[in-house]
Amino acid sequence: MGLYTRRRHDSSPGPFPPLSPPTISVPSPLLPHHLRHDSSPFPFPNTSPQPPPPPHSHDFPRHNRRESLPGAAPSFPPTSPPSSSLHSRRDSYPGPFPSLPSPPSSTADPPPLLFHARRESCPGPFPSPRRHESDPTLLPSTSSPFLNHPRHRFKRRLDLDLAWPFGELEGVDDDDKRETAYEIFFTACRSCPGFGGRSALTFHSKHENDHGGGTQTSRVKQALGLKMLRSSMYQRMVSFGRGSGWSSMPSSPVADGSPRSRVAPRRTMTMAEVMRLQMGVSEQSDSRLRKTLMRTLVGQLGRQAETIILPLELLRHLKPSEFSNPHEYHLWQKRQLKILEAGLLLHPSIPVEKNNTFAMNLRDIINSAELQPLDTSKTSETMRTFSNAVVSLSMRSPNGIPTNVCHWANGYPVNIHLYISLLQSIFDLADETLVLDEVDELLELMKKTWSTLGINRQIHNVCFTWVLFQQYVTTEQIEPDLLCASHAMLNEVANDAKKERDSLYVKILTCVLSSMQGWGDKRLLNYHEYFQGGAIGQIENLLPLALLASKILRDVANSDGEEQHKGDKTPVDFSRDLVDDYIRSSLKNAFEKIGEAANVKSAESETEKEISELMLQLAQETEDLAMKERKYYSPILKKWHTIAAAVGALTLNNCYGHVLKQYLSEVMTSITVEIVLVLHRAKKLEDVLVQMVVEETADCEDGGKTIVREMVPFEVDSTIMDLTRKWIEESLHEEKECLQRAKETESWNPKSKSEPYAKSVVELMNLAKKIVYEFFQIPISITEDLVEELADGLTKIIREYMMFVAACGLKENYIPSLPPLTRCNRNSKFHKLWKIARPCNVSCEDPHIYGILEANHPHSCTSRGTQRLYIRLNTLYYLLSQIPSLDKSLSLTPRVVPSDRHKTRSTSYFESASSSVLAACQHVSEVASYRLIFLDSNSFFYDSLYVGDVANARINHVHALTTLKHNIKLMTAILTERAQGPAVKEVMKASFDAFLMVLLAGGTSRAFNESDHQSILEDFEGLKQEFRTCGEGFVAENVVEKEAEKVEGVIALMGMSTEDLMENLSSLSSESSGIGIVGNGQKLPMPPTTGKWKTTDPNTILRVLCYRNDRVANHFLKRTFQIAKRR
Repeated sequence: MGLYTRRRHDSSPGPFPPLSPPTISVPSPLLPHHLRHDSSPFPFPNTSPQPPPPPHSHDFPRHNRRESLPGAAPSFPPTSPPSSSLHSRRDSYPGPFPSLPSPPSSTADPPPLLFHARRESCPGPFPSPRRHESDPTLLPSTSSPFLNHPRHRFKRRLDLDLAWPFGELEGVDDDDKRETAYEIFFTACRSCPGFGGRSALTFHSKHENDHGGGTQTSRVKQALGLKMLRSSMYQRMVSFGRGSGWSSMPSSPVADGSPRSRVAPRRTMTMAEVMRLQMGVSEQSDSRLRKTLMRTLVGQLGRQAETIILPLELLRHLKPSEFSNPHEYHLWQKRQLKILEAGLLLHPSIPVEKNNTFAMNLRDIINSAELQPLDTSKTSETMRTFSNAVVSLSMRSPNGIPTNVCHWANGYPVNIHLYISLLQSIFDLADETLVLDEVDELLELMKKTWSTLGINRQIHNVCFTWVLFQQYVTTEQIEPDLLCASHAMLNEVANDAKKERDSLYVKILTCVLSSMQGWGDKRLLNYHEYFQGGAIGQIENLLPLALLASKILRDVANSDGEEQHKGDKTPVDFSRDLVDDYIRSSLKNAFEKIGEAANVKSAESETEKEISELMLQLAQETEDLAMKERKYYSPILKKWHTIAAAVGALTLNNCYGHVLKQYLSEVMTSITVEIVLVLHRAKKLEDVLVQMVVEETADCEDGGKTIVREMVPFEVDSTIMDLTRKWIEESLHEEKECLQRAKETESWNPKSKSEPYAKSVVELMNLAKKIVYEFFQIPISITEDLVEELADGLTKIIREYMMFVAACGLKENYIPSLPPLTRCNRNSKFHKLWKIARPCNVSCEDPHIYGILEANHPHSCTSRGTQRLYIRLNTLYYLLSQIPSLDKSLSLTPRVVPSDRHKTRSTSYFESASSSVLAACQHVSEVASYRLIFLDSNSFFYDSLYVGDVANARINHVHALTTLKHNIKLMTAILTERAQGPAVKEVMKASFDAFLMVLLAGGTSRAFNESDHQSILEDFEGLKQEFRTCGEGFVAENVVEKEAEKVEGVIALMGMSTEDLMENLSSLSSESSGIGIVGNGQKLPMPPTTGKWKTTDPNTILRVLCYRNDRVANHFLKRTFQIAKRR
């Protein structure tokens, strides 16, 4: 709404804020208007005051040129908008556009080449078509074909890099916008001489008959730094028309042989004719427009343009008979309807509700007119509905207050598209890199359209900046004056941007500057590609514009709320940083272009020597590029960045350094002569670039230290270090491949009877020793860091192999689940399940491999799976035995250069790996032992011991000790010496756990009396004795006694009376549950199963009672815990 509230003032015909001290004005008419006779068709009342002259102008609009003309009209360059078009709404002004005041007497003297004349023969202000066709003093008729007009022959393409910033008008092409813009322009200027007044505003070219004073200049062109044209407009049009083959181009009224034939004739042209020709509008279209205004505005000379809905008036008054054929009329009518659709429905300045009846009616009528023309007769009901809809939608106001201002062409981006079409007319038809000398008058007249289009001075400045810049781009950047003019206008835009905060203005400004900046950045970010040879100097013109556009965008962003950036950087710092980015990016792109050629040759190279030669060539070309940058580009860029050459040297240094590292890391795996040559040439290049940086930064405060610190050094030592690390990575990769093969093929068969461990561990450790040996053969200084890297890599592989070996399950997988608790008594009848002892059907396969004859172990029942676990255990102990020698090779080599970082390192590189392997040995021993007892020996131990009754199923009766003895003997025969002791200890733990399982979780087939206590104790003593005497002291006696304490405690409970057990259970249960002393009839809570069986565990005592074959125990369990009776 900010633009809405100011538009009345901004669009007033008062003087523009000056761009430069001179002012630009169009003089007031010298002859007064005559009163109209009643019979005259002149539409304006004779009581109206003399129309004022166009206002003074110091704001210079921007322009983008359109391409085509209807029928015989010249075409204009397209300005295809991008797909990401901008859509916005433009609020309308609250009242009619103010009337034009007379210019003050203090205005500058009018240009002498403009004068007023009246065509007495014309009864009205509009020249007739016939007079135009027959008068040889007038410009060529546009009623004849315009096929050879330059804008047909030279359709310029909008540079694809320059994005159209103003959004897209769907269904409205460039011709439609150009013709509509001319209609609006002519209507707005109709009261000016030359457009509709009885006295036509005419002028002589500023180049004609200049015999007295100096040549007149355009103040707009002077302010923008544009040169004046060498010939008059008429001379250019005559020359241009003949060269273009205009058949209707009139000849000069002066005979060729007369003395005046050598001088261009004094040509009379109105500004209306100039604009018609520049816009490429045919005489027929111009004539129809004039007739319509005569019919529409009879007696309304003072009616303002913004109160006229021009397309509606044209549709009302122009009939099909006034066109060449019905098809031409239909096309013309569709254009008017499309313009109304765009301005009232698609892009209205005031939003339209979806359910607005007038909008729906208008949309339906426009859609129906696509196939056949709309009936515009006075009796047409469709036309009446159409008119009501257009008027109702156009006359709305933002606040609902009635107004006579029409809002049909001031919505964004419709208004900008139309205004850009007008601004494009300032360029010469013959040479579109030139701006007409009459630009001052044209811009003053265009200003009269502001009220209709909703344009103000700030938006005008942005559009004019865009037009000049786009013209520079679309004319292939051959005229640097256009770029300089665009920069001059951009300075005005910068001043406006500091004050203007209207959201639409900010949006237009941001889109325009983003497009300009994007185009400029693409070239400046790659200026070595776009500016070569004589074009290098163009950087000096483009760079200031790009920097100013970026600064304006930054300031606008900061003003929108990003206050945290305010004051971060001065304008000088901001420009320097941008130029810094341009230098780095362009040199990087130039370097990459050199590198692409090297890449092509590299792809064809097969030997290391050929590739190294390419690296040497790349270094030389990089040095040449640095010299070229310093000689040609840096002197220009130095104006904005004092150390531009140093930044360029820094960039090339880092670019080559990156390629060098990539080359060494991807191609080479070891130190060679070729690598040394490449490194020496890189060092030479580095010296040249560093020297360049030092010289260019000598005057800096820090002496160039900041730039030097950014340079990536080409140090030979660091490069060799990288190569060595590459070698380490490849060696460790080979070690990992060995590990992967082991995972895929290892079957856990012993390598031989003398080497009872896996083959894979031997291969793995031999390869590790080989890597360590070859590592110290590299002819470089080995640092502690490299040794640490190698050791860490080997440690990870050892850990991974260890985890692979130890992945054999858990001991819990072999422990049977606990059966449910039941109670028994003397009268219960047990279903005694006797398992007849029989030979184990899973025995050692090929026992001769282990040096043990099968005949010597008839009672061994060790399965093949358990024997494979023994091989796993041997493998882990072998791995553990090889780690110290590997560590010694790394630690005691005298060539290692110590590092301060590793003073606190532990004495061994593989200390953590050794600890992990020991833990894995413990785990595999447990799994193997529990598998041996609970799976392989199950039928001799857990399934047979004390089944039925104690007396008939004691440990000797079921051959449990005998089987255990043979299994242990087989195990120790397979295992290596270091693995035997820990393995026997784990078998002892598994045997004791199995004995406890028999006593406390033996199932319904077992029941014990108090008198069985002694027999059970004797059996356990025999089991203990077996481990005391096993081998050559595999398990120490104190270790046996310590592990047996838990079992002996449970056996002691079995020797207690039932009453004592009940009392202990009640007491311990009460304490653990916190209920205190249990009274008569009070139930105890069921003790949870903890798995930690001991004398103080209530669940352990409960299990003793459950297996007590006693009436009292039976009754107690039934009454207290409701435990089920055995069946």
